[in-house]
Amino acid sequence: MRVVFAGTPEAAVPSLRALLGSRHEVVGVVTRPDAPAGRGRSLRPSPVRVVAEEAGVPVLTPQHPREPAFVAALADLRPDACPVVAYGALVPRAAREVPRHGWINLHFSLLPAWRGAAPVQHALLHGDEVTGATTFVLDQGMDTGPVLGTMTEPIGPSDTAGELLGRLASAGAGLLVATLDGLEDGSVQAVPQPADGVSMAPKIEVADAEIRWHEPGFAVDRRIRACTPAPGAWTTFRGARLKVLAARPAPDDGLAAGQLRVGKQQVVVGAGSGAVELLQVQPHGRKAVTGADWARGARIEDEERLGG
Repeated sequence: MRVVFAGTPEAAVPSLRALLGSRHEVVGVVTRPDAPAGRGRSLRPSPVRVVAEEAGVPVLTPQHPREPAFVAALADLRPDACPVVAYGALVPRAAREVPRHGWINLHFSLLPAWRGAAPVQHALLHGDEVTGATTFVLDQGMDTGPVLGTMTEPIGPSDTAGELLGRLASAGAGLLVATLDGLEDGSVQAVPQPADGVSMAPKIEVADAEIRWHEPGFAVDRRIRACTPAPGAWTTFRGARLKVLAARPAPDDGLAAGQLRVGKQQVVVGAGSGAVELLQVQPHGRKAVTGADWARGARIEDEERLGG
C-alpha cells in the first residue's frame, strides 16, 4: 500500500522505521512544525521529521491539518492509508476521508481503557499490572474508533513511564505494520470498541507531578514513576523545588508525611502510610545526585520535611 505516516515525538520513530522497512511504500510524512527546544529555545525539527528527511521522504508540516492546502497536498500523494502515532493534532474529516482505509492510529493502551494524551502515565499512576497497544481507525472522537488489532505488555514494579513507553513504541511498531498488512489482504476487520471499561488519560501537567506525601507510599512511588522522565516528579524543600528522579517504596518506620530520616547510605521520607526511599534527586539549578549525597550536602536537621 501507499502510506503517508503521521507522527511527531521519539515514540513515533520506531513505527516510521518499521514502515520504511516494510513492503508498504511510505510516500509522505506528516509531522508538527519545528518547535523551540533546549536552553536557547532555537527551532528544532521533530524526531519524525529528522528520520523522514534522512530517508528522502517528502515531509508536510501544516500548522493545522484542517488547512485546505494540506488536505490538497495529502490527496496529491494518493495514500491508501495514513498510519498515525502521537501526531499531536486533531485530524479533521476532510483529511480522514482522503485514504480509502482511513487513518490507522497506534495508541499505547488497551482501548477503551486510557483514551487520551497520556495513557502510559495513567496506567502507572493507577497501578495497572498489564497494558498494551491498540490499532484503530481514527474517527471524530477521542480514541473512540473501531479496533483493528491489539498487543499486551506487562508493567514491572519499577517501570517508569519512559521505560514502558519505549517498550510499547518498539512492539507497537510491529503491530502497526501487521495491521496494514491485514488491511491490504483483507484478513483484518474493524471491531467497535465496547461501551464498558472506558477510562480517560488527560495530559499530565506539572502540577499533577507534585508529590503528595499524605498519600500511601505505594501511591507516591507510582506518581514518581508515572512522571518520569516528563514532566518530572517534584516536591519542595526549604521553599525551593526538588525534583525526585528515582525512588522506591520503603518500610513504614513511623515517620510523618514528608518527614525525612537520613541514614549513612539512604534517605527515607514518610508517607500517609509506609515510606519512600529517595534514590536520585535534583535540586533546583543543580545536577542530579543520589539521595544520600543530597542529604549530606543539605545537612538536614531533625524533623525537617519535604513538601508544604
